[in-house]
Amino acid sequence: MSSAKRLIRVGHSPDADDAFMFYGLARHKIDPGPYVFEHQLCDIETLNRQALEGRLELTALSVHAYAYVADRYVLCACGASMGERYGPLLVARQPVSPRELAAAAIAVPGTLTTAYLVLRLCLGNSFQAEIVPFDRIPEAVAAGQYNGRRIDAGLLIHEGQLTYARQGLHPVLDTGQWWHQQTGLPLPLGVNGLRRDLGTETIGQVHRLLLESIRYALDHRDEALAYAMGFSRGLDRADADRFVAMYVNRWTLDLGPEGRTAIAELLSRGHAAGIIPNLVEPQFVGD
Repeated sequence: MSSAKRLIRVGHSPDADDAFMFYGLARHKIDPGPYVFEHQLCDIETLNRQALEGRLELTALSVHAYAYVADRYVLCACGASMGERYGPLLVARQPVSPRELAAAAIAVPGTLTTAYLVLRLCLGNSFQAEIVPFDRIPEAVAAGQYNGRRIDAGLLIHEGQLTYARQGLHPVLDTGQWWHQQTGLPLPLGVNGLRRDLGTETIGQVHRLLLESIRYALDHRDEALAYAMGFSRGLDRADADRFVAMYVNRWTLDLGPEGRTAIAELLSRGHAAGIIPNLVEPQFVGD
């Protein structure tokens, strides 16, 4: 590595939509300029926890987690994962109503995830959250337990939203649909944050490179999707394409006013419900 190059450590989830977005950077399809990018793939809850310590210069974050790291990170206007009337999916072994799970043991992918925040907003504080790795939740629900802990239902993110029926599971609640009914807005799930101590110039340049990476993937969809297939955990190409399209959409290039409003509304409602301790006003690169 040339000493003139500045290291930017990048964290994102090992799933197809994030891999698709970062394809241009990860496979050197765009000119990185004065930077060298080192990619670290971790599940989103691990990235959220690392962000509390500011470990990475550029990292994927849950919108929920941003409330706790807003002093360290500024949000990117590009690279967000937004659900348009769909989002993390609550499933169970039998058809039940959400009300029947209000006091249940529910497997969640982490308490800093947006999925957890929205489920709390929907069901309240009475259910028992059991933290389970996101890719183990379907089998935990099917088995009714995880490491000896009872599991009545599970909250699915990533490709589990498409494959849950393979385990004989039943949909109970789509949090994206619920959120839209409540607010009329898309559900903001994941965002990217740049560490504030990089300085204004570097933040602007790295933000531009992230946007270029997303544009490259969209302009070269077949090759980017072929790369993303390596992170799709059992999806065939058609389902991987469908999953990428769910979360790399019109909001991903630029959140725009409605996307920014959705993030602010989620953080505000989380605070009003007593889930987020402090009211956080989101700040974006260039604001």
